[in-house]
Amino acid sequence: MRPVTVISFTIYVFAGLLFLGATGLTFGLIHAFRSEASRVVEIRVPIKRPKIVVPYVPVEGELTRGSGTPSQIQGNWSQFRGENRDAISTEMIPLRKNWSDDNPPPTLWGLPLGEGFAGFAVRNGRVYIIDYDEANQRDTLRCLSLDDGQEIWRYSYPIRIKKNHGMSRTIPAVTDEYCISIGPMGHVLCVDAVAGEEHWLIDLRHEYETTIPDWYAGQCPLIVTLPGSDRPSVILAPVGPEVLMVALDCETREEVWKTPNPFGWNMTHSSIMPMMLDEQLTFVYLGEYGLAGVRAADGEILWSTAGRRPGLATCSSPVILPENRVFYCSGYTGGSAMLQIVANPQTGKYDAMPLFQLEHTVFDSEQQTPIYHDGHIYGLRQNDNQFVCLNSEGRIVWESSRREQFGSGPYIIADGMILILDDDCKLTGLEATPAGFRKLFEVEDVMDDDAGWAPMALVQGRLLLRDQFSMKCIDLR
Repeated sequence: MRPVTVISFTIYVFAGLLFLGATGLTFGLIHAFRSEASRVVEIRVPIKRPKIVVPYVPVEGELTRGSGTPSQIQGNWSQFRGENRDAISTEMIPLRKNWSDDNPPPTLWGLPLGEGFAGFAVRNGRVYIIDYDEANQRDTLRCLSLDDGQEIWRYSYPIRIKKNHGMSRTIPAVTDEYCISIGPMGHVLCVDAVAGEEHWLIDLRHEYETTIPDWYAGQCPLIVTLPGSDRPSVILAPVGPEVLMVALDCETREEVWKTPNPFGWNMTHSSIMPMMLDEQLTFVYLGEYGLAGVRAADGEILWSTAGRRPGLATCSSPVILPENRVFYCSGYTGGSAMLQIVANPQTGKYDAMPLFQLEHTVFDSEQQTPIYHDGHIYGLRQNDNQFVCLNSEGRIVWESSRREQFGSGPYIIADGMILILDDDCKLTGLEATPAGFRKLFEVEDVMDDDAGWAPMALVQGRLLLRDQFSMKCIDLR
């Protein structure tokens, strides 16, 4: 045999062995993959297990009386954003307008609170606030004296929650007879406003299958006397699978009416706002993907919008303007818009007609609800933390400038002045005028901590403020 032939033969044999090895390896891999696929499929076969239903156990509350006594100071701030739910004080008490760091407003009293951003309601010399007692793991509705902050009573019930950028963040609603609060996990409590004794306590998750939003409940209850009734009802938006809104009798807890949820929305942090629509009382709610207007007499939906995506969260509430207009906004690039609610004679209901829509660079709001005052809209713009004045057509009248930024803090209007508490608890007074950004005073660090985001309350010149861990009553007279 010639050498070339030997070499060729050797190459052929080697190539054959390689082919057989590769073929065997291929078949082995195919077999392995088949085995693995068979194994995976076998594991993924669903196993039917019986559904475990955990029985609902209602919480039981406890009333504890304190040594405080109600103040004799006359004046009320009875709910979220004050008596008219518009963040404008109607009192005629003159406020001093030249405070400074060297001459700050005096602190009348203060006390520690559980971590959170819940604000205050004030009525008949009593201050009401929902708090969380972390040591004892209890939601706690506290009633304090407006004179000195001494506790008159507290009503608490057990609930375990973890810190999620604070816990409590709602404001009670109070009448002469009733005080109603909403806890972080959707517990609605109704007590006697004077004595603190329980009328009823429900869990929205159990009653209406409510999904509590991220960062816990932020909705503030609304108490009204419905048309045709002589008894007050609390208006809530559980926004469960079957129920969007409900009216409950304050005394008995019985449902006066309930509104279906055809939209499939979940609860937001927004609160219900009353609106007179062609001389009939209605309730406006800013939901997960739109707004709805509900008739107060029977709970029927009169108008709604759809297709709105608010961004990461919806915290601000609708702002009601004259001529059946509604302004609404959100943060996280959600922007803002104005609607006009117009009667539809064909349906007997109403249509929500868009008047304008603003990009977040023009106006948006992460946490606070803007104020409508004398034909203009005032608010903190999240996009750059400036305070802004808009006209009712959505055009910017003035901005505070990038040198004057306020974060996400609360603001109210009183005695012709806008009072703003910024993220670092600096208190600023501005003229409430469309003529321009006119600062009257500023005082640094009126609170000890930061993130002073709770809505303020003002009664007879006494301003109630809080940061994450404490509250104060300061005197602006």
